[in-house]
Amino acid sequence: MLGIKRVPTVVSNYQKEEAEEGARPGGGCGRNCLQKCCIEGANFPLYAFKRVDKVAGEKDLLPYENEEEPPVAFLDSLLLGEWEDRTQRGLFRYDVTACETKVIPGEYGFIAQLNEGRHLKKRPTEFRVDKVLQPFDGNKFNFTKVGQEEVLFRFEASEDDEAHFIPNAPIDVENSPSIVAINVSPIEYGHVLLIPRILECLPQRIDRESFLLALHMAAEARNPYFRLGYNSLGAFATINHLHFQAYYLAVPFPVEKARTKKIKTLNDGVKISDLLDYPVRGVVFEGGNTLEDLSNVISDSCICLQDNNIPYNVLICDSGKRVFLFPQCYAEKQALGEVSPELLDSQVNPAVWEISGHMVLKRRKDYDEASEANAWRLLAEVSLSEERFEEVKALMFEGISCGERFSLEVEVEAPNKGSHQAMVHEKQECLVLQ
Repeated sequence: MLGIKRVPTVVSNYQKEEAEEGARPGGGCGRNCLQKCCIEGANFPLYAFKRVDKVAGEKDLLPYENEEEPPVAFLDSLLLGEWEDRTQRGLFRYDVTACETKVIPGEYGFIAQLNEGRHLKKRPTEFRVDKVLQPFDGNKFNFTKVGQEEVLFRFEASEDDEAHFIPNAPIDVENSPSIVAINVSPIEYGHVLLIPRILECLPQRIDRESFLLALHMAAEARNPYFRLGYNSLGAFATINHLHFQAYYLAVPFPVEKARTKKIKTLNDGVKISDLLDYPVRGVVFEGGNTLEDLSNVISDSCICLQDNNIPYNVLICDSGKRVFLFPQCYAEKQALGEVSPELLDSQVNPAVWEISGHMVLKRRKDYDEASEANAWRLLAEVSLSEERFEEVKALMFEGISCGERFSLEVEVEAPNKGSHQAMVHEKQECLVLQ
């Protein structure tokens, strides 16, 4: 068994407290948590989204175009408003808006953030990196143990195919709700967790229903600067309870600007491409006749990877129109002693945000010396070799029944500008984000 000493980020205020105090005796835990001891009779805001029947095109980002606006602006009024309320209530472990951030000069515009508070707010644990699929363990920290005050709202599909917002919706414990909660150790503004069907206590593994929920959240936000990410076990997920992360960052991620090479367009309209000229090899999915078509192809690819014990990370961007899938091997290399001491000393765990180009640095020295070359050097260690990547793609294509694999005519596309306005020009100084 491969094992490395992990220091996972505290994502809930009750995570550290539980480790220090242990479970409390008696019928109730006294923490106003999300378990049955406390949740019966609780009420949370409910955002019931309208199902999106098609994948938005370049000029059609909004699921409500030519129709009535949603009952409440999902991102600006609800998510960020509730997030700001929790800031005022002092629920975060540090002020992420005080963290220094800059865009690193270079072709890709890697983003560096100095976040010294994150690695000071952790508890040690032993974490297996040789198994992507591990059973849920209710004795360890999971999201049913967070306080109800950390929950922002429920996010679920509308039953009548119309969007609704209910400020105080009662919880039905027999129908497990999907919730959006704060990450108390945020990486960026509006950093939240999407926890599908929380009371089912699902382990950290992708399934079709949960991934479609994440795509709906990206589409509902209707903002290209709001992205969702997923880390599998073995790819720097630190809690084995199914969850996605999301936050708002008003600059393009470097990976979003990278060139792609089309591999195939499936019968359901989903286009699959290779990522080019980027330090981490990955596959890009976009298009599809419906959002569910796109979701099924991606989730089936993820299921294939996890069933074959291949760690991976996922970035959902462009309001759910484009999804990047990165098989990776950094944790395995780390456990085998194949990562240089210099990179290990940086304490950077390259999960989905780092792989996508948002480098969360924990030491002043690394931040001051941040360069495109240094970011590239770290991320190159994450990537599978070309030979292994082709093997993994072959497995993945078998999993999604693509027929012919890589003997197809390919098309190289220009760097993708997506829906973003370019913000990094031929300057030698850093763009400092306020």
